[in-house]
Formats: sequence, C-alpha cells, structure tokens
Amino acid sequence: MGQNRDVPLRSDAQRNRARILEVALAELTRSAGTPLSTIAKKAGVGQGTFYRHFPTREALVLEIYRHEMQQVADTAVRLLHSREPDVALREWMDGLARFAITKAGLADAIRQATGAPGVQKPGHAPVTEAAECLLRAAEQAGAIRPGITVDDLFLAIGGLWTLDPHGDWQSRATRLLDLVMDALRAGAPGRPGQEP
Repeated sequence: MGQNRDVPLRSDAQRNRARILEVALAELTRSAGTPLSTIAKKAGVGQGTFYRHFPTREALVLEIYRHEMQQVADTAVRLLHSREPDVALREWMDGLARFAITKAGLADAIRQATGAPGVQKPGHAPVTEAAECLLRAAEQAGAIRPGITVDDLFLAIGGLWTLDPHGDWQSRATRLLDLVMDALRAGAPGRPGQEP
C-alpha cells in the first residue's frame, strides 16, 4: 500500500525521503539499472525505510521526475518576487534546461518505469502553469512581445531536450535561451528604442 500523500511526514522521514531522492537522481542518471539496495545504502537508510517511501523502482523513478518538475515550477513565483518579469523568465528557463538534462539522464529509467503495466508518466501541468505565469507577467510589464503562448515558448526551446547531458550542455543551453529571449523581447512595447 502506498503512502498517503496528504499525511505530513515527520521531519526525520522528510530528510530520509529527500536524501533518497537526491541519491537516486545521481545514481539512476549514471545507470538506469542501479539496484535499489545500492541507492538505500548510499542514502544512509535501511531497506525497510527505503521501501516505506518507495515500494517499487517505478514509484521511485516517477517521484524523482515529479519532484524535479515541481522544483522547476515552484521557482517561477519566487523569481517573480525578486526579479523583473523578463529576467525571471530567463532565469526560470535555466532551471528548465537543468530539468531537461535530468530527464535526458533519467530517460532509460523513466522509459522502464512508464513501461510497466498501469503506470502513467506524470503530466507537465506544473511546468506549463509556471511558464504561463511568467509569460503573462513579462507581457504585462511590456518586456516581451504580446501574444506569446506557452506552446510558442516550448516549441522555441525544444532544442533543450536534444542536448547531450554528457557534453557541453550548459553553454549550448545558454546560447539557445539567450536567442529565445532576444526573440521574445523583439517588438516588446516597453522596450527602450521601440516605436510606439
């Protein structure tokens, strides 16, 4: 029986869970077939503790994927509170690039997990909602051209998902995202030097 997500975990259980996810991300990115016992040992938890949190490999992999996606989504609001909307959007896309690389590194493990009967890959709603929030804030501030949709943005940055996680992905992602931001800012009504 899976853990009820509505019941808050004790602080030690939260730490154990976070440590398992951190170690599992690193280990499964390195090798999709890493034994769960290896992950438990490296996370410093017993097998019983490990299986209470993640009863199956599929549950672990999908929770890593969900967790990483939620981390990206959650940064949107924090960035909007501390940055100009277009700067927040650009910094958020850096986090999205890291998520794309995580997903690429975990691709084999995700394929294995979602290939199990009755297992569905998590939807992208949190990331889509975060992108929508950032785009609308930047548009309202006059920092990007009006009318850009989330679909437009994801089509423009689709190259992130083709980057080699073992290559020079950071500089390539930076170049791509800088080009995308230049395109989003072109024709923005609030941009200095633009015709009214």
